[in-house]
Amino acid sequence: MDPPASPDQPTVENRFHPWDQSPSPDLRMRAATIKAKAKCPVTHKDINYTCPLSGIPTHHSREAWEHDEEYHKTKKWEILKKVNIYEHDLRSGRPFPEFDFPTDQPEDMLVNFKTWDTYLYTRSFYSMDTEFQLAVVTKMLTFPTTIASVLHQFSPYFLQPKGPITMEGLKSLAALRYTLYPENRASTIRERPVRIFLLNAKSESLLPPHIWKELAYLFPGVSFELHFIGPECYFDREKKRFIVKDTPIVQRLDDSMCFYFHTQDFHVLHEAQDFFPYDPYLDVFFCFHPRFAAEELSDTWKKAVPGLLDSKCAIFSTGYHKQNVDSDYNWLVENFGKDLDILMERTKNVFGSTKWELNDLDPQDVFQFNQQLFGFRGKRYHAVNKEI
Repeated sequence: MDPPASPDQPTVENRFHPWDQSPSPDLRMRAATIKAKAKCPVTHKDINYTCPLSGIPTHHSREAWEHDEEYHKTKKWEILKKVNIYEHDLRSGRPFPEFDFPTDQPEDMLVNFKTWDTYLYTRSFYSMDTEFQLAVVTKMLTFPTTIASVLHQFSPYFLQPKGPITMEGLKSLAALRYTLYPENRASTIRERPVRIFLLNAKSESLLPPHIWKELAYLFPGVSFELHFIGPECYFDREKKRFIVKDTPIVQRLDDSMCFYFHTQDFHVLHEAQDFFPYDPYLDVFFCFHPRFAAEELSDTWKKAVPGLLDSKCAIFSTGYHKQNVDSDYNWLVENFGKDLDILMERTKNVFGSTKWELNDLDPQDVFQFNQQLFGFRGKRYHAVNKEI
């Protein structure tokens, strides 16, 4: 008795197209980029063959594809196929009712941060009935919701041994929550806005402003300043390139939220004292996929991390996967271990993106945003009375 399915309804069958024959010019261009710049994992030659199972160019020839035992044994093509269908769904032109986001949270309804499902349900989002809908929404929401899940009083991350939060982490989060929940304080003094610093910002700075408004709905009555920092934090859509300026670019959304785009590296701004004074009750840092240990970024982070630790504010970092976050964590401990306290041990991020992404320079490198999470802070030294 059910009506026939709409042809706009996404399915694996109607969203699958080989990228080099895609109806989308963007994906045909990405296929050409892969063939021009990526190398075959078997022959180390240029890629000229499109995997028939995933629809993505992956090998130099059919023979190389057939002889890639690891590729077939691990069924890597299954994840690549998901990348393919997710990208085609985004460009399909279908209606996207899941983008009709809710606004204020009713006071008599609590938000449940246990899983994506409970969060979306208790926030009254559109019902996500398919993996396609969940993928496109979680890719955008992963950034503000990851921040909120760490700072919220109903956070899914508990104190050790039941959770990853250390005793030092509890101290930092208690200070931030003192500010984020003014109704629980005896003082009626209104402080300056809470500042959230987003270091080495890229993908998160390209989000539509209303996505970040989720923070204001989850923390009503609190004003936020979001400071995007890094040379790729501001993309001029008219000029179609990243802009670098000596002064911050300011965009005010409303009374509860303002965006600042700082196009210099953090250590430059810190040395100029642009953000002084820091306040652990009002300031927090988030590094989304910072790649501390990456060879091309290591020198930049060695200049930036001392300033982060000097602030004594909480710093939380995410990674694409466990290997990525382990390398970042180990790099920090090896280079700055004596100067920092761990606030949150490495853990799976409850609000990582469910959408699979592809590295066009290595088409077998697939990842999801914000899958892992940990936190640290500059070590706090207590005053000790010394007899003379």
